[in-house]
Amino acid sequence: MSHDSEPEPPGTPQARRGRSLSRADIQAQVRARKEQFDEANEKITERTGRNLISAIAIGIVLAAVMVFSLVVIKEIFMALAAVLVAFATLELAAALKHAGIHVPRIPTVIAGVALVPAAYYWGAEGQWLVFVGGVVLVAAWRVFEVAFIPPRPGLAGTVRDVAASTFVQVYVSFLASVSVLLLSKEGGQWWVLAFIVVVVLVDVGAYASGLNFGKHPMAPTISPKKTWEGLAGAVVVALIGGVLLAIFLLQQPWWFGLIFGAVIVTTATVGDLCESLLKRDIGIKDMSSWLPGHGGFLDRLDSILPSAAAAYVLWVIFAS
Repeated sequence: MSHDSEPEPPGTPQARRGRSLSRADIQAQVRARKEQFDEANEKITERTGRNLISAIAIGIVLAAVMVFSLVVIKEIFMALAAVLVAFATLELAAALKHAGIHVPRIPTVIAGVALVPAAYYWGAEGQWLVFVGGVVLVAAWRVFEVAFIPPRPGLAGTVRDVAASTFVQVYVSFLASVSVLLLSKEGGQWWVLAFIVVVVLVDVGAYASGLNFGKHPMAPTISPKKTWEGLAGAVVVALIGGVLLAIFLLQQPWWFGLIFGAVIVTTATVGDLCESLLKRDIGIKDMSSWLPGHGGFLDRLDSILPSAAAAYVLWVIFAS
């Protein structure tokens, strides 16, 4: 009786070749799927200006650290804010140098970092005292450099550098310290968490809506990737998120959530556009490349900084 039709035993060379071909087929399919995914990711990056995978990964890590610090130990958030201020002020000072503007980095970082614990431990009075002292320190440092260290930019250049140094202190250090000032209040950590969540929702809503429906540029000369459709998506998710956060986190009425969401989506959008305008005037795409998929630290803080001030004002009006 012939055995030609019987299956090969598992250990025979023919059976091993069959398993080998199966593995090769699987590997080929995996490579094909990866190529398709990479191609799709490149198209998304080209359309939105952001590497999706890197952006999501870094965003999740930053969000997890912030939520942990706000919910568990406030002082961790304060320390995180101080680190972010240090990096953001360094980024902005380095970016301004591209435009021929010199901001002394050492005193700028010292003044900015000192402002964070001052706001947390000493309140608004300590915050303003350290802020004014920091502005004076940086201005005096720059005047000293001009007087004794060449090259000397002249009176107009010195005034420009001092004004830019003050701008860095206001835009980054002071606004960041406002979030820490809000954090120091009774229950303030929930307000900080709420406005950060809404800012994230605004970013995600604008990103998703703009990617799928974006056709009409909102500010083509400032930020060509932003569309009115993206803004509409941001407004919808901000209002929904604001209402939910007001009811379940802030113990405020639902209508306050509409106000909260509307204010934060406005400040977040304006902050994003203002930083885009600043980068365009300087002539750079990102403040730095320290955060893959995001650009620099200031590129992630541009919406948060003005929103911190808005959230504090809302807290003063409705909860203090």
